[in-house]
Amino acid sequence: MTRALASSAAGQVLALALVLLPAAGPAAAAEPRITPAEAAQHAGEQAKVCGLVAGAKYAERSRGKPTFLDFEKPHPAEVFKAVIWGADRGKFKQPPETIYDRQQVCVTGRIELYHGAPEIIVRNPSQLALDDGSRPRR
Repeated sequence: MTRALASSAAGQVLALALVLLPAAGPAAAAEPRITPAEAAQHAGEQAKVCGLVAGAKYAERSRGKPTFLDFEKPHPAEVFKAVIWGADRGKFKQPPETIYDRQQVCVTGRIELYHGAPEIIVRNPSQLALDDGSRPRR
């Protein structure tokens, strides 16, 4: 970088961006926002899936103690689901099935197909967010 560029305000901003962008990594790029019905077409991709959680269940007697958030329709007709394994459940301040049931929710992560059905495994509460003014129930 030339001295003239480095001393200008624009040059300083560019230099700062060049320093910070590599540190931000691929997570800094915004994931595409898609509907639950579109999720299967994006298997293997990182995305933000937003829609209505039509059913939520903690299967505490099942292996791995999963919590299922079923989007658009309740199980067994769910269009898409978010899965929170029991090992990650303690990271949530409140039970996820209570917070997100019947709410508009966005879930971010890698879409995978399990028996042909799209899902995202949620390992951190930051992957889930209420959408469009939805508020958690108290």
